[in-house]
Amino acid sequence: MWAYGKSGVDRTGAAVDGAIAGTVGTLALNAVTYLDMIIRARPASSTPEETAGRFARVVHLDLGPEDRAANRRSGLGPLLGYGTGVGTAVLFTLLAAGRRWPLPVAGVVMGAGAMLATDATFAGFGVSDPRRWSRSDWVSDAVPHLVYGLAAAATWHRLGRSRRSR
Repeated sequence: MWAYGKSGVDRTGAAVDGAIAGTVGTLALNAVTYLDMIIRARPASSTPEETAGRFARVVHLDLGPEDRAANRRSGLGPLLGYGTGVGTAVLFTLLAAGRRWPLPVAGVVMGAGAMLATDATFAGFGVSDPRRWSRSDWVSDAVPHLVYGLAAAATWHRLGRSRRSR
């Protein structure tokens, strides 16, 4: 079992492991995304910035005059993505703590969870409609999220091994 601590599941330890795993997964997702931009010579996506702008409006966050608001959206969009990546892995590790998950299964579940959270947010804010995506759009979205999930799961497994060996 993935037991955290000798007396059962340590939820704080699980959450910290999840935060670390989510950070590693998010780094991997970003690296794959940037490699895709290099290989296909495609521009950066505007969806994170557009989502940040819609998010700011919904929570009544004043980003200032438009010249400054654009810069703030450019910063807020990636930060929301990091929050999604870290939050997805924390949620997974809290729900999965104390149970054994094969690495590939944990990776696919985490990757799918992050993809669902991201795409649902884009759709919810009206930034993008996944129902209208092409096959290429889906592959461009799924591959980085799968890499995220596998990197996060591998990190989670490694941290669990370290914790058990203490």
